[in-house]
Amino acid sequence: MTATSAEHSTTAPGWSGGGHPQRWLILGVICLAQLTVLLDNTVLNVAIPSLTDELEATTSDVQWMINAYSLVQSGLLLTAGNAADRYGRRKMLLIGLALFGVGSLAAGLAQSSGQLIAARAGMGVGGALLMTTTLAVVVQVFDDTERVKAIALWSTVSSLGFAAGPLLGGFMLDHFWWGAIFLINIPVAVIGLAAVAALVPESKHKQGDRPDLLGALLSTIGMTAVVYAIISGPEHGWTSGQVLVAASVGAAVLGAFALWELHTPHPMLDMHFFRNQRFVGAVAGAILVAFGMTGSLFLLTQHLQFVLGYGPLDAGLRTAPLALTVVVLNLSGVGARLLPKLGTPWTIALGMAMVAAGLAAIAVLGGAHGYGGMLLGLVVMGAGVALSMPAMANAIMSAIPPEKAGVGAGINGTLAEFGNGLGVAVLGAVLNSRFTALVSVSAASLPAALAAADGPADRARIAEAFATSLETSQLVGAAAVLAGGLLAALLLRRAERTRA
Repeated sequence: MTATSAEHSTTAPGWSGGGHPQRWLILGVICLAQLTVLLDNTVLNVAIPSLTDELEATTSDVQWMINAYSLVQSGLLLTAGNAADRYGRRKMLLIGLALFGVGSLAAGLAQSSGQLIAARAGMGVGGALLMTTTLAVVVQVFDDTERVKAIALWSTVSSLGFAAGPLLGGFMLDHFWWGAIFLINIPVAVIGLAAVAALVPESKHKQGDRPDLLGALLSTIGMTAVVYAIISGPEHGWTSGQVLVAASVGAAVLGAFALWELHTPHPMLDMHFFRNQRFVGAVAGAILVAFGMTGSLFLLTQHLQFVLGYGPLDAGLRTAPLALTVVVLNLSGVGARLLPKLGTPWTIALGMAMVAAGLAAIAVLGGAHGYGGMLLGLVVMGAGVALSMPAMANAIMSAIPPEKAGVGAGINGTLAEFGNGLGVAVLGAVLNSRFTALVSVSAASLPAALAAADGPADRARIAEAFATSLETSQLVGAAAVLAGGLLAALLLRRAERTRA
């Protein structure tokens, strides 16, 4: 079909009242592109032992392999959203898929930790373009009556990527070398390119803002410096000059970013959005749900493999119930039906309370009852995510003007990616600090500590210390998610009362 253009509105001339006539087929194509990016948010988790052995990667190296991808995305998402609004969302989808495929090839052929970190950062550039344009296109081709359902299905793909990443990674590691987990992105990217070119309509805003390159640079530097300080704290000491300098630089640069955005005529993030309590409430919730989910998966896969002794594929299979619960509930439309009955504040509060309860169950029951205790926590977490994530995405997008759909998607994606990176960094830092305090062995990872142990009794003591450290980290994540849920619900409730 010939790509049509939607200027300044969610429904182009000639479209029916329900939106674009091929909107559901377009949603399928969008979800394929989205899945390509999201797989790589989790696929690397099950490869941690392989990377530790084959590339001699330390815990800090592994965290940077994961964070390089999410931090580059979070730094560029807002700029990508501005570019999509101005130059065309379909065009940015095509460019993003191409860049992501090339970055995947480089990651699959990497020969060192440094090369893999650089390749993952390159993949983050393509991922930034994809993450902004997919949600923006969904908002454009669906009208108000179907948009919540469409966003719920779009969110379901996030959960599929969350589940399929460890499964796919585990399968590939059982049959191939670790680089194959990246090379499988290439055929998916090629299929996505053909489908987007054939089906997705072009949409853009003629008066879209120019890309804010300085803002993108400042946000990327600031967030990278802050997360570097968090990751390096356990290794170098929280009061060391290296950590304090990085934290100070990060705080100063993020402050400069906020000032720049307030004064530049074309900000990539309009700081006045933060006067909208509905927007702020959804922002708080989005960051902390991503924080808890990604940080807990980073810890859980290590527990399953290092402590309980499962292989990569078995570990991936045992994390799947979380995402499968989300998929089943969203496909059945439970969240979409509950949202108008409960309202956005109560839906988000209930969902995030369930996420926190699931995390706490994994921490408390996972150690005492093995995988059975973890399974209960994973299912409860999945139910909470199915309720809260679509409601928060819809709250964010509804607080943004329609002509700024790309920017809105960029904000939503930035929050999720920043929460992902922050979850891995903070919960990983809590784990490392607790583990270092419990064992006297000086080592950069659990395998290194076990290798340096003096006999079976010492190895058992180290493994027990690692399990205890994981429990502490999970409980920290649960507390953060619960606090975020209560704050988000309060702000959204106040916003609704003010508007009424």
